[in-house]
Amino acid sequence: MHHAIAELFAETFGTSPADVTPLTPDGSQRIYFRMSGAPQGAVIGAFGPDPEENRAFLSFTRSFRGIGLPVPEVYAMNETHGVWLEEDLGNTTLFHALSAARLCEPGAFPKAMLEPYERVVEILPRFQVEGGRVIDYGVAYPRAEFDLQSMLWDLNYFKYHFLKLAHIPFNEQRLENDFQRLTEHLHEADTRHFLYRDFQSRNIMLCGSEPWFIDYQGGRRGAPQYDIASLLYDAKADMPDSVRTHLLERYLDALSDLVPVEREPFLQAYRGYVLIRVMQAMGAYGYRGFFERKPQFLDSVPYAARNVAGLLRAGMPIELPELECVFGRIVEAWADRVSPIGPIAGLTVRVTSFSYRQGPPPDETGHGGGFVFDCRALPNPGRYAEFAGVTGRDASVVEFLDGMPEIEAFWDHASTLVDSHITNFLDRNFSDLSVAFGCTGGQHRSVYFAERLARHVRERHPDVAVRLEHNERPRWTVPDAEPPAAELHNPFGVAPAAGPGRKSEPWMR
Repeated sequence: MHHAIAELFAETFGTSPADVTPLTPDGSQRIYFRMSGAPQGAVIGAFGPDPEENRAFLSFTRSFRGIGLPVPEVYAMNETHGVWLEEDLGNTTLFHALSAARLCEPGAFPKAMLEPYERVVEILPRFQVEGGRVIDYGVAYPRAEFDLQSMLWDLNYFKYHFLKLAHIPFNEQRLENDFQRLTEHLHEADTRHFLYRDFQSRNIMLCGSEPWFIDYQGGRRGAPQYDIASLLYDAKADMPDSVRTHLLERYLDALSDLVPVEREPFLQAYRGYVLIRVMQAMGAYGYRGFFERKPQFLDSVPYAARNVAGLLRAGMPIELPELECVFGRIVEAWADRVSPIGPIAGLTVRVTSFSYRQGPPPDETGHGGGFVFDCRALPNPGRYAEFAGVTGRDASVVEFLDGMPEIEAFWDHASTLVDSHITNFLDRNFSDLSVAFGCTGGQHRSVYFAERLARHVRERHPDVAVRLEHNERPRWTVPDAEPPAAELHNPFGVAPAAGPGRKSEPWMR
């Protein structure tokens, strides 16, 4: 395979590559190399083991470039050996740019990233509408349309590779009944456009300030709602609902310039496509993480579980009682966790939040503990009624606390201490460091700092594993009562459907 790529390079550019550097593999079986020595500079050499998937990628690329869409140029290919040479778009994905921006703007969605995301959602309709008119669906892999059969494949992927492997209990017949209702509902949408299939932040490159697009080889005919749901509910992008709503509106404006759009029916179908995309992604995390034993994929599950919690608050698009119960169990089991599998070689930083009413969490690692930071002297959002039903993960609390001089001074001291210990512990080959933040109720300040520190450590110390746990649940003003309707944020802009279990399940409180 290496020789085939080098030979193709020499045939295309008349010289052997000066340097060949393997690139970090993604979740697929494709292999990429950065190769220098071409007249235009570096190029990417690629090998794909599946000829049908390769054929789809190369065919779609020709069609997209033919109408001026920003996809990489393919310089040469050898389909017999499954190799090709393509344009080098650099190293910066949209997700990497978002992660870097959060170093400068911790705690919320970085303002600097809003414009790149706006450009992405404005270009997406061109792929779906203009691209859908020119591509050859005859080479689509593994199926020409995202039809009922394809939907059931995704839902069973979720059932068998996530629910079963994560030991989430469910009634199989009732869940199958819900799957049938959901697929019938989804199939009522307009499915005449190109469905990119994996439209998420790691498949979008930023070259300068402009987005370029890769990894569309799984595309087929389908509903446009699926792709925008994929981007806005991309788990580790951790996007606030306010940003989702804004970007969804920008997307609909751009789509309306190309085809007529009735917004209310579009949004009703969109809510269902959010569900199936979230489930498909969780199936992939389970397969890669549990079955293939790649723990980094399970790091995305808590973020997906938090997205699921938001979907439960907004309400299901149709009655799906068993799926609603399953989602609740996922939230209970995973929404407060990071790095959810067993021991990891190297240093693990365990970050927790707790209530002083219950006391600090015990040390379960045997190394004697670490830092316990007392947040009770800081301004308390819990004194205000509008923060009764939210936590330190919610944008309203983050905005309240961000920038306060006493909050930033506390953060500077705490993060500096933790950073210095991480550096020291890495040099000494320690395996664990515990950091706990406590406040009166364990709901606002402690959660805010635990979330902020976990994000900070992941971004500043990428070789360190992080485990995050919150020991308290949010409380409403009246214990064990559902919050007023005005306090339930609905990111979709349409009324939620009533359904069994919405007013009695504990995760809804």
